[in-house]
Amino acid sequence: MPHAALFELLGLAGLPAPAPGRLEIHGADPVLATPYKVGTAGAAALAAVGLAAAELWRLRGGREQNVSVDLRAATASLRSARYLLIDGKPPPGIWDPLSGYYPVRDGRWVSIHCNFQNHRDAMLAVLGTDADKGAAEAATAGWDGLDLEDAIHAAGGCAGLARSADDWARHPQSAAVATQPLLEILRIGDAPPQPLPAATRPLAGVRVLDLTRVLAGPTCARTLAEHGADVLKINGPHLPDSGAAEIDTGLGKLAAHIDLRTSAGVETLRGLAAEADVFSQSYRPGSLAQRGFSPEALAQLRPGIVCVSLSAWGESGPWRARRGFDSIVQTVSGMAHASGDGAKPRLLPVSAIDYVSGYLMALGAMVALARRAREGGSWAVRVSLARTGQWIVDRGRFDAPALTGVPAELPADEIARITMETDAPQGRIRHLKPVVQLSETPAYWARPPVPLGHDPAAWPQR
Repeated sequence: MPHAALFELLGLAGLPAPAPGRLEIHGADPVLATPYKVGTAGAAALAAVGLAAAELWRLRGGREQNVSVDLRAATASLRSARYLLIDGKPPPGIWDPLSGYYPVRDGRWVSIHCNFQNHRDAMLAVLGTDADKGAAEAATAGWDGLDLEDAIHAAGGCAGLARSADDWARHPQSAAVATQPLLEILRIGDAPPQPLPAATRPLAGVRVLDLTRVLAGPTCARTLAEHGADVLKINGPHLPDSGAAEIDTGLGKLAAHIDLRTSAGVETLRGLAAEADVFSQSYRPGSLAQRGFSPEALAQLRPGIVCVSLSAWGESGPWRARRGFDSIVQTVSGMAHASGDGAKPRLLPVSAIDYVSGYLMALGAMVALARRAREGGSWAVRVSLARTGQWIVDRGRFDAPALTGVPAELPADEIARITMETDAPQGRIRHLKPVVQLSETPAYWARPPVPLGHDPAAWPQR
């Protein structure tokens, strides 16, 4: 049930249970044909975000709020970019033709991520082929799966051997993930209390630096913008964008280019961080620390900052510094095996790990801001894709008969009810509405999505 999952999250975040009548979660799983209770996980995470926003509003002098979440809309939000239209047409897909499952020896499969050019190049270098799917499949067929998984990572790429849940349970990284907290909120430095002044929205005036890519991290910052934060998305001019995903997760944000390979770029980011309230990042562990942007360094630069970090595998275990994505976590953990047809693994019809992780990051950021307002301090918030995936699995599964007749898509009239249109530089954008409904401070995005690098690397006036 969504309420049981919600109360688990509230306990982890240290938030009180809502007063009777203050929270409603409508609907139930299954919404889409997947054995995992993804709607329950998404609705619970979003309800927790709504309650955290309501608490920030209360701390700013606002009235108590009612929070409501539609579980069916929450499920749709777990593949939010699927509902994006630009001037009435769907944008190009975000998956590279070379990404996907490849056969290896003993009838097994390896998922290889090629959506980033450097990952694509690493895969092709290991296989010794050109960019031809058939040639690549012929090359992988002669590999042992474990050896190929390790070789691609050693070359700077990203891959995962498809495992059953039992296989994953015996892996040392699985054991490490099992001991990790789902949501970690840690005080990492001293600073005086910083109460939020009276305002018209829960996060009005809160400045968020968004140094994240793809889905989970950008979803965190989009969620903060949904409740009034000023979000500045930072991307390197040399790094690829994720197409439709950038538009969909760019709602409510400004977007600037900063080249952290240069000393000028590092100094520009330091200046922005010195005036930020939240610094959110999802680069591979240690990447930004090498440039002076570890949580501890940021807490010295800006006492009272909230540092939100996403990793693939968490802070412990042999894979703690390894690359990973939603699709890779699904593959190695048994989720894709359970979703497949017995012959080949298959990904879930939603990116539940990514989006739920993004909602948990936003929840942690809001809770840390509330703690900063009451007791001071600088804070670190940590979430990992692998631990989120385990939490989703722990919600339980449906057997095949329970999924009989469950459709692959929401009906057109329902999609029309849960979407809206926004004028943006890219055109007229159709996108999902905010899922969380608040009675006193309705959620909305004050800015349209813009192309990466569209804005100067500067904060708007408060």
